[in-house]
Amino acid sequence: MILFKPEHIGPILAGRKTETRRIWSRWRANVRSKHLAKTQLLSKEYFARLYIVDRWEERLGDISEEEAHAEGYSSREEYLAKFAEINAKRIKKLGIPIEDIKVKVIKFVVLDSLNKAIPGEEKDVIA
Repeated sequence: MILFKPEHIGPILAGRKTETRRIWSRWRANVRSKHLAKTQLLSKEYFARLYIVDRWEERLGDISEEEAHAEGYSSREEYLAKFAEINAKRIKKLGIPIEDIKVKVIKFVVLDSLNKAIPGEEKDVIA
């Protein structure tokens, strides 16, 4: 399972967001693995199933314009501003410039967008 902000649902389902960067201490997604894309941790609802096609680690400051577009944003600056907003508490706790933060990068494709409850956990749910 990978959590996303509700504003990322549209770009993911439209194929405009195909990468995500996370401040993870360890990998939580492997290449060729499948994950539910959700907006709430404890919810049974998900908006898509994702297939992980690649992963790597980099400094956040090394993100290119092309990679910012793969994150679903129109520019590198727009992406970095949103990343700083979403991760403000973690960035403050790290105490280093945002550009120097090491992030885990996940590249994915959408397998399907079923808007279903997790199989075996009740009937279908409309999100």
